[in-house]
Amino acid sequence: MKSIEKFYYNINSGRHVCVGLDTDFNKIPEFLKHSDDPVFEFNKIIIEKLSPFVAAFKLNFAFYEALGQQGFLTLEKTVRIIPENVFTIADAKRGDIGNTSQMYAKSVFDYLKFDSVTVNPYMGEDSISPFLNYNDKLSFVLALTSNPGSKDFEKLTLKDGEFLYQKVINKVKEWNKNKNCGIVFGATNFSELKNSMTDLASLPLLIPGVGAQGGSLNEIVKLMNQVNHNDFIINVSRSVLYKSNGEDFAEAALSEMLSLNEQINNPA
Repeated sequence: MKSIEKFYYNINSGRHVCVGLDTDFNKIPEFLKHSDDPVFEFNKIIIEKLSPFVAAFKLNFAFYEALGQQGFLTLEKTVRIIPENVFTIADAKRGDIGNTSQMYAKSVFDYLKFDSVTVNPYMGEDSISPFLNYNDKLSFVLALTSNPGSKDFEKLTLKDGEFLYQKVINKVKEWNKNKNCGIVFGATNFSELKNSMTDLASLPLLIPGVGAQGGSLNEIVKLMNQVNHNDFIINVSRSVLYKSNGEDFAEAALSEMLSLNEQINNPA
């Protein structure tokens, strides 16, 4: 199954939750910290328990790069054990001059075999095109992110009256010749998301910011249903990974996962 097909297979099967494997050694259960590769052991158990119920797993590279060589090995081992039918996202936020982005694209797609990547559009089309040349892979472009600092640049008003994030969305629509572009739009900017849904109609959405960051799952799901936009995945991390810090952590994560699926597929 091609990567893009995998994305649509999962969402059309009613799976819209992406679990971010942003695994922090300091937050995993104590009994795992004595293993040879504690972060990998934690990830392995989470993946085995949750895979039948998730749309995707997203690995934020920072949590692995911070551990040096061992961290990169852990990242590589983790992505290799994710079942073939589960969509994978390299949350690396890449974007550089063309030849550098080409190497980044080779790393995440050819070597690590991720299905998709997050990319930063700040340097323009030539910094994104090496990723888009992989026709069967999705690239999620940062538009309006969930962090407080998003207002510093992403919400700037341009001379033509558009916000900068709106200009990004419209540019992505121009770049989307291979139908392999998506958008990252933070749940914490709900009113902006609601006002942008016409422009986002043809684009898959990766929506972070639900849970610990304050975004409302219920609001997002109601909006997607109202505008009949099914091509979305909602990222959750801490609220699932660290639901329990005991030996029952996997069962607690599964319980939270099932609750999220129920809220999405049968909203109040």
